[in-house]
Amino acid sequence: MSAAIDFVQLDAADFTYGAVDTVAPQVRRIIAHNPSKFTYHGTGTYVVGSGDVAVVDPGPDLDEHRAALDAALRGERVRAILVTHCHADHSPLARWLCAETGAPTIAFGPHLRPGVPEWDIGTDPEGFGVAPANDDPAAGEDTAADGAATEPKMEESTDLDFAPDEEVVTGDVVATGSGWSMTALHTPGHTSNHTCFVLDDGTARTLFTGDHVMGWSTTVVSPPDGDMTAYFESLRVVAGRTDDLAIPTHGAPIPSPSAYVHQLIAHRVERERQIVDAVRRGVVSIPDIVTELYAAVRVELHKPAARSVLSHLVKLVDEGVVGVAGGGRPRLDSVYVGR
Repeated sequence: MSAAIDFVQLDAADFTYGAVDTVAPQVRRIIAHNPSKFTYHGTGTYVVGSGDVAVVDPGPDLDEHRAALDAALRGERVRAILVTHCHADHSPLARWLCAETGAPTIAFGPHLRPGVPEWDIGTDPEGFGVAPANDDPAAGEDTAADGAATEPKMEESTDLDFAPDEEVVTGDVVATGSGWSMTALHTPGHTSNHTCFVLDDGTARTLFTGDHVMGWSTTVVSPPDGDMTAYFESLRVVAGRTDDLAIPTHGAPIPSPSAYVHQLIAHRVERERQIVDAVRRGVVSIPDIVTELYAAVRVELHKPAARSVLSHLVKLVDEGVVGVAGGGRPRLDSVYVGR
C-alpha cells in the first residue's frame, strides 16, 4: 500500500447541480452536471467577489451549466475569466462568457506550450483497463469513503482551441475587487499550462488549485504534456505555502492545504519507490506494474493509472534510476530495466 492520504469528500446531499453555494468568504460555487469516474461529482465553477467579480474555470460546454452561470452572474460585472488549464471540463465555456461579458480570459497559455517535448507514448494492450460487465464500481480497498476512486483521474479530452486573451506567470495580479485581489501561481505537472490562483482578502489566503491538488483523488500526470518532475516541484511549492484553504475545481474545499499536500508528496514518493522495486524484481512492463501496484483500484481506472506510471518512469529514466530496454523514450509498451 502507498502512503495514506486523508481525502476530503463532498457529500452528494450537500449540493444541488446549478445552485449557487457560498463555500468561503468572497467565494461562490456552481457545480456542472458532468459527474463521472474522472470528474467526481462534476466541475465546480467559482465566482469570486461581488459586484466586480472573477470567474474561475467556467467549465464544460453544457447548456444546463451555461444557463446556471448566466443566472448566477446576473447583476454582476465579470472582470476576469481565470482558467487553470484547458481540459474539456474546465475551459470551454470561457469563450461564451468572454463573448457575453467582454471580460478577458486569463491563463498561463494554451495546451502544450512551446518547448514541451512530444513523442509517441505508445498504446495500452487491447482490453487493458476495461472492467468486466459484473465489476462492482465501488469495489476495492483503495477507495474514498463514498466509493469514489482515490487513484488518478484523467480528462477525456482537451480543449485545443483555448488560447487566453492574457497570458500570465507566477506573481502576476490577475483580478481585483472590493477588498480582494488574485494572483497567478504557475503549477505545471498535470499539464504544462496548469496554473493555480491565489485569493487574498486581507485576512486569509485561498488557493484555487484546479486539478493540481484535489481532495477526493490523486491526479493523473500523463505524458507528453504531463510531467512528473514538474509535478513534484509544483507540489513542493504549494506545500511550502501558508494558504488557509485550498479549493479544487472538483470536490470540496481542503482545510490545512500544506499538511494535505505533504501527504500527496509522500504518496508519490512511495509510489515511485514501488515502481523502482517492481522493475528491479522483474516486473518490467507498465500493464504488469499497474496490475500489481493498483490491485485494489477499480479495473477501469488502470488505464489512467498507467499514464501516471509512465510519467514516473519518464522521471526515473531521466534520473538514470531505470532504463528502457533497447533505448529510446519511455512508452506505454516499453520494457524497462533496473539500474
